[in-house]
Amino acid sequence: MSGSIAEFFWVFTVFIAMLAFAGFYCILVTRNLIRALIGLEILNKAVTLLFIVVGYITGRQALVQALVITTIVIEVVIIVVAGGVIMSVYRNDESLDARNLRNLKG
Repeated sequence: MSGSIAEFFWVFTVFIAMLAFAGFYCILVTRNLIRALIGLEILNKAVTLLFIVVGYITGRQALVQALVITTIVIEVVIIVVAGGVIMSVYRNDESLDARNLRNLKG
């Protein structure tokens, strides 16, 4: 690995780690369901960026492009379903607080 590629790898690795930490922090600390959904989206973007960097380093861009497209499709489906669940919870409770989910029945 040449010096410029190694430098490129470490810069993006630090950025990916910061994004993943921000996503985990947003998911674990907040009680608002929308903020947790945004944290999940940030975490998904960190994984996507990790795939891209690894594909660039290993030289397998075609495989990584297929994985990234698949990840994006799965991510959109998860966000849409979670958004629908959040809208249903809001219509039911008039609140986006995750602590109120314990009161749901049936």
